[in-house]
Amino acid sequence: MPYPQRTQCRGPSPRRAASVGAGQAPGGLWAKEDPEQAHRELEALARALQRHHPGAASSLREGLEETLTVSRLGITGSLLKTVFSTNPVESMIEIVREHASNVKRWRDGEMALRWAAAGMEAARSQFRRVKGYRQLPQLAVALERATADQPAPLDVPTTA
Repeated sequence: MPYPQRTQCRGPSPRRAASVGAGQAPGGLWAKEDPEQAHRELEALARALQRHHPGAASSLREGLEETLTVSRLGITGSLLKTVFSTNPVESMIEIVREHASNVKRWRDGEMALRWAAAGMEAARSQFRRVKGYRQLPQLAVALERATADQPAPLDVPTTA
């Protein structure tokens, strides 16, 4: 679940939920097939939350564009649910942290990178196939189309 969605789920009390429009499950708004409709409804929810829950409203607005990006690319179903979840990344981070917990003296950044890589290698055995993996080629094509007119991040224009 994306960070703003997790924060929003803790939003208004049940007593105020009906008055701010949060009686509907916020998770359902991210899963709408029409990302523009989802954007409008999430923005309306943020406006409704602003008075009594400004932190939740701010958090909701903070990641709004990013959370709807995958929907805008046309990804649906299992892959959409997979990329919305932070669980795989959080699990890997925890395994890396546990793997390096016995290191008492960090010498330099390269040592930290080596231990992080070793921890990721240890975590690899626990990774499973990505749900919706058959849609990954569709995601790659959608990303290629969406970024075709943009320069690559490392492209440095040369001056002659």
